[in-house]
Amino acid sequence: MKYLVVIEPTNTGFSAYSPDLPGCVSTGRTRDEVERNMQEAIEFHVDGLQRNGWEIPQPKSYSTYVEAQQA
Repeated sequence: MKYLVVIEPTNTGFSAYSPDLPGCVSTGRTRDEVERNMQEAIEFHVDGLQRNGWEIPQPKSYSTYVEAQQA
């Protein structure tokens, strides 16, 4: 399954979360690092859900860009 990951810059690097996996977050000093860390976080999160017999959320979020017209 592919989950949407939102990456945002911070004062010390980057943070990331997945809207479809509440509580699944990660950080990193670089974009590459936060992406690797988030991959591991998602795998760990899904594994924990499976081990506890809980339902794995289906990916449903998506992203798009909307152009804002200047006044």
